[in-house]
Amino acid sequence: MVKVVVVSNRVARAKPDEPIAGGLAAALLPAVKGYGAIWVGASGRLRDVVGKDAFAEIESFGKGALVTVDMPRAHHAGYYEGFSNSALWPTLHSRADLIRATGDDFTSYRHVNAYMARALLRFAEPDVHYWVQDYHFLTLGLEMRQLGIEQPIGFFLHTPWPECCTFSSMPHHREIVEAMLAFSLIGFQTEGDQRNFADYIKSELGMTMVNDMIMSPHGICRLATFPIGIDVEEFSRRATKASAGQAVARLRSSLQGSKLVIGADRVDYSKGLTNRVRAFDRMLTTQPALKGEVSYLQIAVPSRAKIATYGQLQAELSSLVGEVNGRHGEVDWTPIRYLNKGYSQATLAGFYRAAHVGLVTPLHDGMNLVAKEYVAAQNPFDPGVLVLSSYAGAARELDAALLVNPNDIDDIAENIAMALKMSLDERLERWEAMMKTLRASSVHMWFASFLEALDRIPASTGKLTLPARNFRDKAASV
Repeated sequence: MVKVVVVSNRVARAKPDEPIAGGLAAALLPAVKGYGAIWVGASGRLRDVVGKDAFAEIESFGKGALVTVDMPRAHHAGYYEGFSNSALWPTLHSRADLIRATGDDFTSYRHVNAYMARALLRFAEPDVHYWVQDYHFLTLGLEMRQLGIEQPIGFFLHTPWPECCTFSSMPHHREIVEAMLAFSLIGFQTEGDQRNFADYIKSELGMTMVNDMIMSPHGICRLATFPIGIDVEEFSRRATKASAGQAVARLRSSLQGSKLVIGADRVDYSKGLTNRVRAFDRMLTTQPALKGEVSYLQIAVPSRAKIATYGQLQAELSSLVGEVNGRHGEVDWTPIRYLNKGYSQATLAGFYRAAHVGLVTPLHDGMNLVAKEYVAAQNPFDPGVLVLSSYAGAARELDAALLVNPNDIDDIAENIAMALKMSLDERLERWEAMMKTLRASSVHMWFASFLEALDRIPASTGKLTLPARNFRDKAASV
């Protein structure tokens, strides 16, 4: 059986009662646990590196293992807060106006990618496939090739990929994309993201693609789309169990019979949080009969506190929530409950099930697994309604949700009100359609589909081969 080494900036916590931050962590843990992959990422510790080898700790997790690597102190800030999150993140989310990175940050980004490549040498056995995750390691494939690693190396982007004119406005954009062509396979969340990347290849690099493939100095690089899913049945089971727990009981009791709208996000400008709060304010203003009948719970997990843009957003959100509560609140009713802390997936699943409306309105998102989790968590006999941004990748699959323009305050407000008033028959029809889609595209199938595609492109030869392994059968058994 092929060995799979998954690489990302961080490795998720494996304990079920601890918060899991981000869709990547939620998506990969089930696959690692059931399939037996090795997941390598940062330990959260920094060290003054002596010599070339990174220090790693290995922890068994189900059939697989979690490997954590201490990162180099001198370059971590430039790599993480700098180029990754002050250049790549805003650019990938079509906010190049927020780029604040320097040339030194890019140097640190390349240094950390090279450092991780050296750490991965210990896994370079003949039958190993590498699968690199997300924007933190766009140049990792090139660094691995330069160390002599010839095994297939796949890459999956969890964020959007912007239009060519946006990406080309970022410093070092050409170096980034040329390095990415060292990957054997580059996967995207949506066909639009893949198309934007292909447009860059043609217009900026002047290279020709044939059947979504391009020949690089390292062999074939193929582009493909793999919409990420969740473990639908497991999340549904968690929601059912959590709905009878103490945390959900406390939440229901505090509502005193009013309906609940819920949002759960990191504090990030890509999530559309300020527009969401303004939309709830607008709904209460235009439909005063809903006052006291509905509360909005926004779980907003602090993120990237060392970056000024995020601190400013946190302050803006807190001020905005205070204004709305001051304008509409009563002594026995608080319109918006705003919590700056994380919750475990189990607890969140229970909260989602208790909510009549799931509010997921990012300005631009690769997929947004919260949308899928909200649907999976619902009571099959009395489901809630998903209000979803049409600019989330999930909107391509969950078109039975109420789709909104995240920049249109009135549109969001009207659809929240519509969701609160929707009949049971319509709620059931929409929910059943979305659940059918989710079951057909689980995280296990995403994992298997990517590995099947990667298995057909040996990077060292550049020749297409027939599938040698049936990853789908393996995924079905997980």
